[in-house]
Amino acid sequence: MYVAAVLLVTLLVVKISHWVYTWANPKCNGKLPPGSMGLPIIGETIQFFTPYSLYETQPFIKKRMARYGSVFRTNIAGQKVIVSTDPVTNYSIMNTENKSLLFWCTDGLSHIFGNQNFLSQHGSVHKYLRSLVLHLTGREILRQKFLHEIDQTTRAHLHSWASSPGTVNVRDACAEMIFESCAKKLISYDESKYSKKLRQNYRAFKLGIVSFPMYFPGFAFYECIKGRKHIRKVIEDIYQERKATKVPGHDFLDRVLEEVEKENAVLNDSNAIDLLFVLLFAAFETVSQSITLITKYLTDHPQVLAELTVCATA
Repeated sequence: MYVAAVLLVTLLVVKISHWVYTWANPKCNGKLPPGSMGLPIIGETIQFFTPYSLYETQPFIKKRMARYGSVFRTNIAGQKVIVSTDPVTNYSIMNTENKSLLFWCTDGLSHIFGNQNFLSQHGSVHKYLRSLVLHLTGREILRQKFLHEIDQTTRAHLHSWASSPGTVNVRDACAEMIFESCAKKLISYDESKYSKKLRQNYRAFKLGIVSFPMYFPGFAFYECIKGRKHIRKVIEDIYQERKATKVPGHDFLDRVLEEVEKENAVLNDSNAIDLLFVLLFAAFETVSQSITLITKYLTDHPQVLAELTVCATA
């Protein structure tokens, strides 16, 4: 009996040790970059979701870059991940037809952005979507059609901020300004016409993107999914109304509807709405954060602002 118990414990220890070793050293066809897979099952999820300041590189990334270099492996929320922070590598991945690499996102992100979202497409479909988006964000398009409009909007908001009696929260004010411009350019959205406010729901949506995928009331992920449903409903209403009336809005939605109605179209109604949803979020969220950081750094370094002012007036 004693011998059997010892053998059982030994076998259990060997099995657990083998499992831990397999977890820390996953199999692959090639050579994996350096890194750590963290603890079994949870990986390095806790470290990844640790809060940090907006004005610094995420400590999770910074520490691993210092230890392993610009490309490293890890495990987040049960998913094996290779992280690349190298600009040249990332540019090559995003701009070449590399058939050995596929665009992928976690189940949580797929649920948030939709199963047919822009992020998870690859090959010819991704190339087509990228070409379609460049119709809105291409350098010449921005210069010819968007720059003048955003300049007018910016001046109007700056005047409003200057005449405001209290302090101005630059981050919120910039988000409002950029959202107003992008929503108008994408879908001719007017916040005053809808009871379900897009910006308010996008705020809840944003807070849940980088959160543990726990779909239960009180969790950020739950509020994120609720926000997504409300946002998608507003965009869908605008989309269906435009499609039914055929009245042009002179915006990106016109182009999307043209693509949907083509023979053998790549886009259908559902993924067209998902595309508009993702683009609106990406446009206002990333740009508003960039403007906020630029404002802070220029305020902290007035000599740089003085040099830029001289260059602009020269």
